[in-house]
Amino acid sequence: MNRAVVLGGGMAGLLAAHVLAESFAEVLLVDRDALAGVDDVRKGVPQGAHAHGLLAKGQAVLEEYFPGLTGELAASGIPTGDMGIGLRWYFNGRRLKPYETGLVVISATRPELEGAVRAKVIAQPNITFLERSAILGLTTSPDKTRVTGVRIQRADGRPQEVLEAGLVVDATGRGSRTPVWLEEFGYERPDEETIKIGLTYTTCHYELASNPVGEDMAILCVATPDNPRGAFFSRLDGRFLLSLTGMLGDQPPTDPEGHLAYVKSLPVPDIYEAVKDARLLDQRVSFRFPASRRRRYERLTRFPEGFLVVGDAACSFNPVYGQGMTVAALESRVLRDHLRSGGVPSAQRFFQDISEVIDTPWDVAAGADLGWPGVEGPRTPEIEMANQYMARLHAKAVEDGELTAAFLRVAGLIEGPESLMSPEVSERVMAPTA
Repeated sequence: MNRAVVLGGGMAGLLAAHVLAESFAEVLLVDRDALAGVDDVRKGVPQGAHAHGLLAKGQAVLEEYFPGLTGELAASGIPTGDMGIGLRWYFNGRRLKPYETGLVVISATRPELEGAVRAKVIAQPNITFLERSAILGLTTSPDKTRVTGVRIQRADGRPQEVLEAGLVVDATGRGSRTPVWLEEFGYERPDEETIKIGLTYTTCHYELASNPVGEDMAILCVATPDNPRGAFFSRLDGRFLLSLTGMLGDQPPTDPEGHLAYVKSLPVPDIYEAVKDARLLDQRVSFRFPASRRRRYERLTRFPEGFLVVGDAACSFNPVYGQGMTVAALESRVLRDHLRSGGVPSAQRFFQDISEVIDTPWDVAAGADLGWPGVEGPRTPEIEMANQYMARLHAKAVEDGELTAAFLRVAGLIEGPESLMSPEVSERVMAPTA
């Protein structure tokens, strides 16, 4: 069967469909939402209203897949720039010293970025979007060892139908039903690692009388255990987006007085000064993210062939680190490499390989979150030492642009965290404070 079916039309699903189209004659992408031509937040992606980041590594993958995409976004008015100069990074109220990194970032909303990629994907002649279609379940071979297709129900009232497929890819996000489906088929559910963070985003857009960031793209007030309230204040195409973050149940309010008081409590006063008299363009909306969750599919000894899981369906990260879309992009490269090696990828080998993609961002995010005393989880001596070291690095980077660049190469997933322990970096970090 020379057809692949992708479940879910978010970034992970779009990029999976893109690489599958190279190896399958037909690729069907199924989603419960309308997709084509949609330029607003989709119901199935409630986090889409809030600040999003495409890390430098993710930007590089998208540019590899769709040459010229970054330039097209810039030409349409979406701000782009250098990660170390165009973004103002603040830790504990102190700005990291700007430093040119060569790492490109895009200051686009999730709908803008996803829409640009969606337009590229839907233009591929062997990809078809099945919109407004409910995913009812999987079909399998009689012995349950292989997934053979997907049962769907379209919104137009036609009878349920089965989409037969040689490969099905679950990219349905955090609400993925794959663990339930596995259990129904007689398989074990994957082990799950969960880090409860109690994160809440509250977001709105403003029109400002003047531009407080100039040519810069954003002010990033990074929440820390010492200053637990954070914010992302981004320049868009004529508007400004403000996403406030609160951890461990601290919820940024949506009422005008409470919201402004929360902004005033940030350790970076520039944001309050920018918005206190600004014109609000929409309602303040909140989104709750209770926990990061990693499903350990690579540890299963049995898994049906012809079926894979990618994106947030495999691992959903604390969104403040901006890792999700980039990890999905890197997983799509793994999928492409497996397809190019011939035939339908082995599920177990695929999960082993994407596990290696997930390991570093998961360890970075989980380790940082465990630096918060209220976050439950095992704190190894290595995690405690790493968090102390990073706090010192951020403090030193206020005066040392080389440290800013070193940190951003890791934050952008260009290099692994071990690079921050190199002799060149550690000497700067551990040097006595002047």
